[in-house]
Amino acid sequence: MELYLLSHLCTMHYFPLLLLLLSACSGNQQKQPVNTDTSVAIRQIPVQHSGYYSSYKTIHVFVALCDNKYQGIVPVPAKIGNGQDLDNNLYWGCGYGVRSYFKKSPQWKLIKKISIDSIRMERLLFKNTNSNYYLVADAWNGKYIKDCTIAFLQSCAGQVKDTLMVNNLAIGLNGNASLLAYVGHDGLMDFRLADEFNNTDGKKRDAIMLACYSKKYFGPLLAATKAGPLLWSSGLMAPEAYILHDALESYIKKEAAENVRSSAAKAYSKYQKCSEKAARNLLVTGY
Repeated sequence: MELYLLSHLCTMHYFPLLLLLLSACSGNQQKQPVNTDTSVAIRQIPVQHSGYYSSYKTIHVFVALCDNKYQGIVPVPAKIGNGQDLDNNLYWGCGYGVRSYFKKSPQWKLIKKISIDSIRMERLLFKNTNSNYYLVADAWNGKYIKDCTIAFLQSCAGQVKDTLMVNNLAIGLNGNASLLAYVGHDGLMDFRLADEFNNTDGKKRDAIMLACYSKKYFGPLLAATKAGPLLWSSGLMAPEAYILHDALESYIKKEAAENVRSSAAKAYSKYQKCSEKAARNLLVTGY
């Protein structure tokens, strides 16, 4: 059984509690097989589609909601482990979930909230207040973690591309984004993917994978996509939003990958109350 610390949870109003919770990533704990018969339809967009080639760049984040029932984890408290509950979910509505943390950040302004369907339950569009970057975060129903993982890898490979209209500007999504990020449980510890994720357009994208042992499990699949692993993990971790937030601040400033890693490690050290050395050993960059 593989355990990691999630040091901050939320109340009904999403304020973090100063508690320690032993949660888990376990490759053999899954209670039910993930239903992969989904109706997700991600439109294929021609590469020459205009708009996202402007000076605006996009970071597309794939969040697999924490789910006691459908994911191979040792259960967290029921309220935060419901993969169909956006508002209370550990990785979305809780104090250190992506939605809550970025909404409170002075570096990001929430532009739009979009309800998509029962699979991709919510999409948030943020604009960075200091640069020309947009961030699009998708909350995937925890039952469909496998589909979320596939969509992330397809996007890294340029196999799936999309755009989102912001006023009269089309910004890039999926393979049209410059950086793809995955946040959540490492479902590759529970299931194997038969899909091939070979790069289709010769473009090299950046990728962040905040999940337990993501370098080990995502590594072989990511290599085929030609995406560059900007940040991933070497062990058990709490994939909370402050890691992504601070890593992106360095990324947006066009700092070196090692600086991105350092920013993420400092945030992890601060919130998890571990040494910065330990955090740097956990959060690594490159192959």
